[in-house]
Amino acid sequence: MAKVTLATIAQRTGLSKFAVSRSLSGKDGVSDETRRRVREVAAELGYARPSPEPELLTLGVIFHDTDLINSELHLLIQNGAQSEAERLGYRLNMRWTHEPEEIQAIVRSCSGAVLVGPHDRETFARVRTLGRPIVRQGWLEPLEQADHVGGTDHEAGAAVANYLLALGHRRIVYVHGTPGFRGRVERFYGVREVLEKQADVEFREMRFQADSRFTEHLRAAHAEGFHPTAFFCAHDGLALTVVSELLRLGYRIPENASVVGFGDYSAATQISPQLTTVKVFGQQMGAACVRLLDDRINGRIPADIPVRVQITSRIIERASCGPIRLSETAVPILPIAG
Repeated sequence: MAKVTLATIAQRTGLSKFAVSRSLSGKDGVSDETRRRVREVAAELGYARPSPEPELLTLGVIFHDTDLINSELHLLIQNGAQSEAERLGYRLNMRWTHEPEEIQAIVRSCSGAVLVGPHDRETFARVRTLGRPIVRQGWLEPLEQADHVGGTDHEAGAAVANYLLALGHRRIVYVHGTPGFRGRVERFYGVREVLEKQADVEFREMRFQADSRFTEHLRAAHAEGFHPTAFFCAHDGLALTVVSELLRLGYRIPENASVVGFGDYSAATQISPQLTTVKVFGQQMGAACVRLLDDRINGRIPADIPVRVQITSRIIERASCGPIRLSETAVPILPIAG
């Protein structure tokens, strides 16, 4: 049997499809007699009105707009969230802001939201009053009662320490850069946790202030008789600086020194030698945030049980790391600045 459509009813009644549509939907613009006639013919023909498309729920994804150092990670999170939201049938409202009032207004208009980056306590307090599911991608206080999706910073630091030990390195530096970033500190704790158990390992941390450079720290270490052979850098940007400075000073990489980064962002493969680094799966983090919100919205998780989701990182080996071979090429000794 042929499908009965608005055109079928229009042909039977001699009316336009417009008149038929308005008659069946109960809208004005047609007489009561026309409406009655159209409905009778529709019932006679067995016409079934198509079900309206369900309205999509909206999820908010709000990025802290001053957290520029993680911009590439945030782009990956955005891509993952968009793909997963489309798969699960949600709209996304993407915003970049750190203003608590604006964030509160965005969350109020959504069925749930992801807050990405270092949003402050006032922001969290405001959005909690709205009763919407909230997933955080950023650091929490210990045992904070909030859902969270993140990486494995501490674990990654420990893995890099074991990796460098296996290559034979025993004088290792963690290049921290500007202090104050929680993820960098967790990586440091992970490295230290492993290396402090090794009696034959000398381990130091290099913290940069705004007015100092990597070379100055390295020169100071040499002056104290410490000549590191491996550098684990808190992020790929620092690793690029370290590689460039070491090459400028006459080091051969990885013969004299190995360098490890963190992130596996685009720059890691745009230098020579290409950078060994820890890959952070930002796209999978974004997808996990949306899945966790979906679970909350659909009541699959007890409301009083906060959830932590960790996306495990991975060491990506490239040419900037290798076994140390001091017997073949001596490490340059830097002159002490006078």
